Amino acid sequence: MKVTLIFALLALVAVCPGRQTAQADTGLPPLQTVQQVDLKRYLGQWYEIARYPNWFQKGCLESSASYALRDDGDIEVLNRCKDSEDGRQRQAKGHAWVVDNASNAKLKVSFFWPFRGDYWIIELGREYEYAVIGTPNRKYFWILSRTRSMDDSLYAAILQRAKQQGFDPGLVVRN
Repeated sequence: MKVTLIFALLALVAVCPGRQTAQADTGLPPLQTVQQVDLKRYLGQWYEIARYPNWFQKGCLESSASYALRDDGDIEVLNRCKDSEDGRQRQAKGHAWVVDNASNAKLKVSFFWPFRGDYWIIELGREYEYAVIGTPNRKYFWILSRTRSMDDSLYAAILQRAKQQGFDPGLVVRN
């Protein structure tokens, strides 16, 4: 229980609006998302392939996220990882909701009310086999897959496209 609470609090602080700089401060063009997301296809289990290092996932191995539709139409989030020191499972439960109904590609996620952060789907495999998530200030970045691994050529192509969007491939850590 203590590990779960700590993981949830870390996730909370990470999505706190005061912790992120506004996109206008980055000097970068607006972050482009995918044109359309079918949320029903997006739900389910995802495995983290790579990410920008962030303090709330420090010591996390084998990170994954599970998304499920809630009765109110929003999305239940369950993030899990294995602690690198003791091997115990850490998890954080959250809540996500769409903020751009035209595309369903821009969401907010909260692990502790009233704090929330951006979750923008900037790339998505044709068959929803992978997804790339970023934030408009380019501070957070994840590559997710339906499987625990990803082909090296696909991974390299994703990083190249992310670079064109203002993300730094040199900061990405692959699992």
